[in-house]
Amino acid sequence: MDLREMTAALKHLHRAASAEPRHAPYTVHLARALVETFRTSEALHVANIAAALPMEDALLLDTLGNIYMRCHAHERAMSMFRRAAALAQTNADCRFNYATSLVFAGDIDRAESELEACLTLAPNHCAAHEYLSQIRRQSIDSNHIDRLLSLLDKAGNDRFGLMRLHLALSKEYEDLGNYPKAFEHTMLGKSAVRGTDHYSIDHDEAIVAGLIDAFPEPQLQPAGYLTDEPIFVMGMPRSGTTLLERILSSHPEVYAAGELANFGVALKILSGDTSPKLLSPEVIHQSHNMSWERLGDQYLSSTRPATSMKPRFIDKLPHNFLYAGFIANALPNAKIICLRRNPLDTCLSNFRMPFPEASPFYGYSFDLLNTGRYYILFDRLMAHWKRIFPGRILEVHYETLVASQEASSRQLLEFCNLPWDDACLSFERNRTPASTASATQVRQPIHKAAVGRWRRYEAQLAGLRDLLTTAGINCDQ
Repeated sequence: MDLREMTAALKHLHRAASAEPRHAPYTVHLARALVETFRTSEALHVANIAAALPMEDALLLDTLGNIYMRCHAHERAMSMFRRAAALAQTNADCRFNYATSLVFAGDIDRAESELEACLTLAPNHCAAHEYLSQIRRQSIDSNHIDRLLSLLDKAGNDRFGLMRLHLALSKEYEDLGNYPKAFEHTMLGKSAVRGTDHYSIDHDEAIVAGLIDAFPEPQLQPAGYLTDEPIFVMGMPRSGTTLLERILSSHPEVYAAGELANFGVALKILSGDTSPKLLSPEVIHQSHNMSWERLGDQYLSSTRPATSMKPRFIDKLPHNFLYAGFIANALPNAKIICLRRNPLDTCLSNFRMPFPEASPFYGYSFDLLNTGRYYILFDRLMAHWKRIFPGRILEVHYETLVASQEASSRQLLEFCNLPWDDACLSFERNRTPASTASATQVRQPIHKAAVGRWRRYEAQLAGLRDLLTTAGINCDQ
């Protein structure tokens, strides 16, 4: 596993777990290897076997909690994290992981207590500091600014830790209305890690060009796999996808499956491509010879058993917009919804977010202008998908959604062929765990606070605005 030779690792872990099925570590690490290769359905099955075994090792329970998190089994994850934190009360990481699961469940008071306990044990735990800043609105009388400033010189060579401290300061200064300071710390935070992942916008430009070339003209709808279960919610990150997911999943017939990488993984497996990139020019090229029906079937099977709980399910991976053409062909009855938000608000929110360092999707977000360039690619690709697949994609504007909640909700349900249900208007009462950066916001009634946030930073965003406007994008919509 350390060498990333996952095929060999899985073979040996299967043999170990089979030889000693009551030895919990073998089963837990088998589940971990499965989830790291995106085989989430199998990983969840093996994790459930592990959870039934005697286990009093806090780190093992913590690992199992992380596996459940990646399988979107959040209630089971919280149970594992709770047990781990109780067994290892002096382990800061166990306390932190338990705190994050509490945030996802909406228990902010207990989460705040666990984060402070984590920081008592590890005062330089930068992720805990950043999380603590995010879960509440800070005020003049209650904030963490002095503590955060005192930690900047102690971050050492931890560049991602330094980024988190600066982004925590950015969030708190914005809460206090000091927008120049807020933007200054955003820039300092993102510049601390810029270049560490060797990101190049050229790669994403090549991917988008390859996708457009692969679907040059409207075609007759292929047979595909005929199921109407999936509802794909996509768009640029931080554009309102979680809000829309909460509205739809408040409907009694709809299950929120989370941000699934399953479609991209199914496409890559069927393409036969062995490169490390999840989506590459090779994957796109090999798709010409693919069975659309088999792709749709493999995707749906990979989401089981979780997605069989209700008649419909939501796959809310924002970057599925890259796969919209494949989805339309492989799943001709699936519903596809794309969220749009003011371009400047979208880019600013992406730039301010400490996205997971290991994710294959967010390399653009460490540079403001690269974020703008990526938005331009997104806009270009969505225009192409709408032309190639007329009527298949419903575009919903975040600003319209918050201004006209009931009308937008009725439009969404009608598009998804779902009967009206009043619960969709009270999404803040939805107790389902939310595991995205918007986990705290979606537990509040709908509001317009995030609309036009870019205006607070109008001077600092002048270069971004010029870039977008030159590309023909209306920044005042």
